[in-house]
Amino acid sequence: MGPHGSRTGVMAKENRGGDSWWLQVFQELIRTDVYKRSQGKLVRQITCLAIWVCVVLAAYQLHAYIKAMTREVPTAVIYGVPGLILLAGIWIGFRIVNIASFADFLIAVEAEMNKVSWPSRIELVRSSMVVIILMFGLTLVLFTYDYVLYFLLGPVLHVTE
Repeated sequence: MGPHGSRTGVMAKENRGGDSWWLQVFQELIRTDVYKRSQGKLVRQITCLAIWVCVVLAAYQLHAYIKAMTREVPTAVIYGVPGLILLAGIWIGFRIVNIASFADFLIAVEAEMNKVSWPSRIELVRSSMVVIILMFGLTLVLFTYDYVLYFLLGPVLHVTE
């Protein structure tokens, strides 16, 4: 027991009147409102777009699979089933980014990304040039080591090309 009395009183928030989980999921999927519309817009839009790309690719692959089946398949099935999956996937992708807990996570991600100190374009170019020049220099050093060791140890170890 804690300062709030019995444990059931503290956990009462989690038990919402006996609704089953599938009913809660169904209710969430048929809602049309946008959760916290003005917060975390960019990250939520990018996440939704990524989900939609996956759904489009899956529907296209299903269409190609059904079309490639050896037996005759009606045209309504070839285009209808992937089309329904596409429409359902687009709606589900939209609803996923508006589920309260996931939307709050994406809002927090955008808030943290806004705190990041991004380099300026000049700093980015300079840092990239340093990395590229360093990689070429290390490549030259390793090539020199390999070339020298080949000619010094080649005759001893009878290395042939």
